Amino acid sequence: MKKVLYFVKGVGALLLSVILALSPAAFPRVPHAKALTLVWSDEFDGEALDAAKWQGLNCNENTEAPAIRRGSYWHTDFASVKDGNLHIRTAFFPDGYKDNGKPGWYSCGLDTKGLYEQTYGYFETRCILPKGSGLWAAFWMQSPGMKHVDGTGTDGAEIDVFEAPYYGERLNRMVTSNIHFDGYDEAHQSKKVCNSYIFINNPYEEFNTYGVEWNEDGYTFYVNGIKTGHSDFGGASRVPEYLLLSVEIGGDDAVPGESWAGGPLAEDSKVTDFIVDYVRAYQYK
Repeated sequence: MKKVLYFVKGVGALLLSVILALSPAAFPRVPHAKALTLVWSDEFDGEALDAAKWQGLNCNENTEAPAIRRGSYWHTDFASVKDGNLHIRTAFFPDGYKDNGKPGWYSCGLDTKGLYEQTYGYFETRCILPKGSGLWAAFWMQSPGMKHVDGTGTDGAEIDVFEAPYYGERLNRMVTSNIHFDGYDEAHQSKKVCNSYIFINNPYEEFNTYGVEWNEDGYTFYVNGIKTGHSDFGGASRVPEYLLLSVEIGGDDAVPGESWAGGPLAEDSKVTDFIVDYVRAYQYK
């Protein structure tokens, strides 16, 4: 079976990676497997989210005071494990969740901060993306040092293994990989490393794998085992990073609005779950 990878340069050195694949199972899920060993994973085989591995990302577990995240509320009840997968649900409640008086959209973010952090290696998830315009799912990495402003990313970076904001657009099978450092205010620096278009395996209906290999030379991104981009922007992070999974809705103050994911998410939208088969972390032998 041929593996075909096209690179198309666009405006501002944007790298568009087009992946043609008959089946993600046809490709190796770990690049350079002989040099890596599995050191941490969650296969989501239990009946509930493993609290020793994941916690709510800025989530308030108090139903009466759910955390506001952009155009929605985040609550840990919207992350569950069933049928061997993690499900992050996104739903609209006209009277608020459990009639809490806070109407709007609800979803969730999870992280491993303080539970599992790692410097360098290969990190991968296998998942199905949620259908919905105005929102995006993501698998990413973060470190507290990312907010330290010093002109480099060596003391911590936001590493977006993938974000998926393009549902409903002409290129809705495309995901994007990015790097951010120096915080999120005026000093913030970022770079789009690559956009990866999954030509045959519909990422909103079928499982695909998304990974990053991170070492002192930078970040190399993969989709279904195929390299889609590389960057050493800001200098590679040299500190432990934790893992995150999330579904975000564009907007502010829990009110959906215009964003890079399109127009405001409508109240009558039928959003499917973000379904995650596994998350795995490998370390160099």
